[in-house]
Amino acid sequence: MDSGITSGDLALMKDNGFDGAGSFMWIFALLIRMFGMGGNGFWGGNNNNALSDQMNQGFTNQQLQSIALSSANNNYETAQLISGQTNALMQQNNTNLINAIQGFNNIGLQIQNQTNTLSQQLLGMQAKLDSCCCEIKTQMLQYRLQDAEAKNVAQAGEISNFQQNQYLLGQMGRWVAWAGTGTAANAGT
Repeated sequence: MDSGITSGDLALMKDNGFDGAGSFMWIFALLIRMFGMGGNGFWGGNNNNALSDQMNQGFTNQQLQSIALSSANNNYETAQLISGQTNALMQQNNTNLINAIQGFNNIGLQIQNQTNTLSQQLLGMQAKLDSCCCEIKTQMLQYRLQDAEAKNVAQAGEISNFQQNQYLLGQMGRWVAWAGTGTAANAGT
């Protein structure tokens, strides 16, 4: 009584276990194997190895499909993780770019404000320099005027003294100066 179950079939049953949906599948497979199509199985008849090969191929295909599905799931999860990481990096990059642009704009505004402040101070300084120059020129002219007025006063005083001397000399008549000895100077008498 050859049941047609090979050691590979037993190993597959052991690897997949007899729990949950897998146990039902194995029991169903064993029933098909035992009662077989066309009278094969425990009760003799024609042992058809093609059915065993087909079952082995089915189990192999099932395992390959399971591996392929697991690989596809892993690939999907990996793609999702890469996509999430790429999105996070893009958001961080965008945030960094926005921060950099705002920083540059802030620096530009600070430079513009500083330039405006310096321009105002330079204009104020120019006005003070103009005022200062005018004040200095005015003061210099004031000094020159005072000097000219003092000179005019001195010259007027000299003219007045000369005129008084001429008047006095004219009123005295002939006048002879005495020498420092107390005797009259010889004026060519």
